[in-house]
Amino acid sequence: MSAMLANRGTDAYKQVHRVSGVEAADPHQLVDMLLSGALERIASAKGHMQRKEIPEKGEKISKSITIIEGLRGSLNHDKGEDIAANLDALYEYMQSRLVTANLKNDPEILDEVIGLLIEIRGAWNQIPDDIRKSFRQA
Repeated sequence: MSAMLANRGTDAYKQVHRVSGVEAADPHQLVDMLLSGALERIASAKGHMQRKEIPEKGEKISKSITIIEGLRGSLNHDKGEDIAANLDALYEYMQSRLVTANLKNDPEILDEVIGLLIEIRGAWNQIPDDIRKSFRQA
């Protein structure tokens, strides 16, 4: 019983830490957190897929799709123009591929989406600080 209470306490601490991290994050950091969260869940889904843990795999893929939907919703099509449109199409493609990976139990498709997200995250983190700051003030 005490182990169960300890786990609840640990889970509560993690939740508070996540919430406070989100509240303190600037828009650039929030997008990075979403990208990281999607990557973590897809990697976890791949592990569940390999262990034939179907419900857990489906849950992680579903959460990944939801996170990517959040990334799509964060796009500013007025300021981002072509870049935002291209990212929107790429995010939509990734969501479609995740559904296919889930249905076909295909880890290679998960690897494809992971590769795309890593590439986007790398580019995102290359944005110079002065440009990041200008978005914070807008």
